[in-house]
Amino acid sequence: MDNLLISQMWLLDRGWEAGMAALAWLLIPLVAAIGAGLWGGWASRNRKSIEDGTELAGYSRFREAMERSHSGG
Repeated sequence: MDNLLISQMWLLDRGWEAGMAALAWLLIPLVAAIGAGLWGGWASRNRKSIEDGTELAGYSRFREAMERSHSGG
């Protein structure tokens, strides 16, 4: 009789492991989907626009300097 009870306890223990394994395999895609959603929201956020005027003025000065160095050669 003791043998029968021990074998039943083993089945309960194995059922627990199988349930936890299934839960883990279901949680992995769930966590990945949540992470992808968070990353997508972060990647598509509205960034504060930096005024391009200073960068364009710097590029204009750079082009003028390059033209002067080539034409003065």
